[in-house]
Amino acid sequence: MSPTFAEVESQAKNLSPNERARLAELLLESIHEGQGLQFNTDWNREVEARVAAFDRGEAEVFSAEDVFAEAKRIAR
Repeated sequence: MSPTFAEVESQAKNLSPNERARLAELLLESIHEGQGLQFNTDWNREVEARVAAFDRGEAEVFSAEDVFAEAKRIAR
């Protein structure tokens, strides 16, 4: 007999934070099975395009200092 949702939920809550995070990742991956390969391919293509634009000097870049300052400003 399969465990009920409530039993699985209860057991999951007893896991460590790292184990719960890993379980969440696995569950999300299982929902999107088959779509992951296309996502990875698309993402790899996007990363390559961004790196190439950076190498050509065409990408707008910001210092980490500026990025964190803007994030703090927005968070207020």
